[in-house]
Amino acid sequence: MSSGTTSAQVYLTKNAALEQYFSGSSVERRTLFLTNEQVSAIQTAAKARVPSRVVTYYVGKNANGTSGYAFFDTHVVRTMPATIMIVVNPDSTVRAVEVLAFYEPEDYRPPARWLHLFDGKTLRSDLWLKRGIQNIVGATLSAQSITDAVRLTLALYQTAVPKE
Repeated sequence: MSSGTTSAQVYLTKNAALEQYFSGSSVERRTLFLTNEQVSAIQTAAKARVPSRVVTYYVGKNANGTSGYAFFDTHVVRTMPATIMIVVNPDSTVRAVEVLAFYEPEDYRPPARWLHLFDGKTLRSDLWLKRGIQNIVGATLSAQSITDAVRLTLALYQTAVPKE
């Protein structure tokens, strides 16, 4: 097999990912229907296009209250899709970014240590490739798409998600 070939790769299911990040919490699925004003505000803040006005997300709750929010993003990296989960803390910081499925060649998949660059970041952080987030040589499109998705998720969280 030559470098760059791949088969479809699922690393973690949605339910397993939610259990991993919200262990001991109840998780509730929610749906938002974004208004024109919300879409405009999100796109302005994220400097990225909102792909859909209907947004599904998950809220984790434990005995102390809301433990976090999980958003799933599926996008085409180069020619094939990738699905990531972005976990946002109630204080608007990124808790984690996890690759759940990646259908591009494995060489283009960002390593876990690169994904940890997002930990603790906020929308006000320098969330741009080659600025606050290092590029990945040979996987620029993957790095760009994930960075854009994190910015978009944080803008969505701050603009449209009801805080509890």
